[in-house]
Amino acid sequence: MGAVTPPNRGAEDEGIDIPELISLVRRVVTPRVNDSATADDLVQETLARVLGAGDRVNKGMHGPYAIVTARNLISSLAKQQERQRRNQHRLADLQVAEHVDQQLLEGEKREAMATALARLSERDRQTLVAHEVNGQDTSSLGTQFGMTAGAVAAQLHRARARLRVEYLLVSEKVEPPTDRCRQVLFSLSAGDRRRQRELDTGRHLLECDMCVRISRPLLERTADDPRKDVIGIHRDADIVTARQAVREMASNVGFSRTDSTIIATAVSEIARNIVRFAEKGELSIEVVEDGRYGVQIVARDTGPGIADIDQAMVDGYSTYSGLGLGLPGARRLMDEFEVVSEVGRGTTVTMIKWRKEMHR
Repeated sequence: MGAVTPPNRGAEDEGIDIPELISLVRRVVTPRVNDSATADDLVQETLARVLGAGDRVNKGMHGPYAIVTARNLISSLAKQQERQRRNQHRLADLQVAEHVDQQLLEGEKREAMATALARLSERDRQTLVAHEVNGQDTSSLGTQFGMTAGAVAAQLHRARARLRVEYLLVSEKVEPPTDRCRQVLFSLSAGDRRRQRELDTGRHLLECDMCVRISRPLLERTADDPRKDVIGIHRDADIVTARQAVREMASNVGFSRTDSTIIATAVSEIARNIVRFAEKGELSIEVVEDGRYGVQIVARDTGPGIADIDQAMVDGYSTYSGLGLGLPGARRLMDEFEVVSEVGRGTTVTMIKWRKEMHR
């Protein structure tokens, strides 16, 4: 078994300014890709490839290399989407009945969501749409509304909780029989235990049949800690899920869009290693506090393990011919990084990125 906590070597050693590089790539990608989540994925993939290229790119030429890489990725994506569009008709005949039912169901869901959104306050509605639909981060929303990023994150949490309650009420086509019902449902949706005690939600749920029926999905959801997520990693699609989850969690606690992208890129590399070398594992993503807020990622697998961790942490070392950053690249992107591995039993990577501001 071995463990290593190497010094955090900055990418500036290679003449790369990561925030500037991300800004440059966004200027290339954003005007050409409408979907914000897809655009973020392309930015992260470009960043990974540029950093993975290392000293194969001349010092000072990483910007032009990033532009070419991003445009090639956009071109490949467009070709892939065009192939999917041309082949869609092959599925239609076989799935027509299901397709019609699904369309009706999706239509009802969209109508219920629109009605639920209309029941929120103007500020909650604006903030949710700006963050969830338009991809605006909490820092820029804070600047727009004269609030801290942490206050915006708290408002988003409350707005989501209200939206879940209103969506369930609209979907079930019911109105609460008492004023207390909506307060109880909101406290359950928000996971607010203090408010639940004040409202004596346990007794209310014994007496109110409607709240019992409506609250089940809220209770199932809040059984999970919204500040922690665990994602199984088995295939390439799980890598996308993991980086989207960590990006959302980082954004919710006030990380800038650039830092969220950096964290997601490191997660992408660690998850890619699991798929490539261990076949299966899991990522635990958690908000941590130490007088400041951070995001901690623990990646565990039961793969073959690493025989020589020191060698594996050397820049440029690889047991395959890919362009990924690997462990050294992920280490450079994070503030804290540790690897523990045992041959034949697996590897655990723990890494943390701290937010620059001391308080939310």
